[in-house]
Amino acid sequence: MKAVTLNTLKTMKQQGQKIAVLTCYDATFAKVANQANVDALLIGDTLGMVLQGNDSTLPVTIEQMVYHTTCVNKGSDHAFIIADMPFMSYSSPELALKNAALLMQAGAHMVKIEGDLWLSEIIKQLTQNGVPVCAHIGLTPQAVHVFGGFKVQGKTEEQANHLLNTAKQLEHAGAAMLLLECVPSNLATNISQSVSIPVIGIGAGAETDAQVLVLHDMLGLNDKPAKFVRNFMQDKTSIQEAIESYVSAVKDGSFPAKEHQYIY
Repeated sequence: MKAVTLNTLKTMKQQGQKIAVLTCYDATFAKVANQANVDALLIGDTLGMVLQGNDSTLPVTIEQMVYHTTCVNKGSDHAFIIADMPFMSYSSPELALKNAALLMQAGAHMVKIEGDLWLSEIIKQLTQNGVPVCAHIGLTPQAVHVFGGFKVQGKTEEQANHLLNTAKQLEHAGAAMLLLECVPSNLATNISQSVSIPVIGIGAGAETDAQVLVLHDMLGLNDKPAKFVRNFMQDKTSIQEAIESYVSAVKDGSFPAKEHQYIY
């Protein structure tokens, strides 16, 4: 199968084709996800929770992210690979350049950073140095203690306008992709239609260009799943079938359904 590139994903947005993204942390699951035709794999710092057993993503180090990115790259033959930059690994443009280089050299095709308008300068620097950037806004887990927990963002008109403006400004700064987490569906729809770059949603409704779930969540391994999670393993006999079902549901628009969305 032909390799998925950033241009592939941009064309899919332009043509209204849904993009299926899934987190991945090792070569074996990368191979299975590729066989299920997942478009993009995200090496998420969620590994701090689902692999390491922590209660947040904050303890994850850049060395650990490099290791898992290397593993996923070895198991993937066509999916687009996005790697998270962990907590405090991009607190300055200089540090961001150093750590992004490590992830790109490990096999990432893009890095993802969390934040707000302050990301603009870092995005500019990374992009100018050949590093494609996905900007993660809305609920940003690395700032969980600022938010006071894992809470839906953009519920008020002021918050919604701020997120919309942030999305536009980060695209202008050079972000090649956006990820919206835990925002009302109507806001996510507005943002997706207001930018030209692909928008990935998680807990952001059905109208974003792409959907992503944490692998362990969609396989039903989380005993306290978030509202936006669907267990695709529930009626399947293999992990391969479950991931294929997830891809199909994203592609045909049946996931996320109304029960997986935040509506305000």
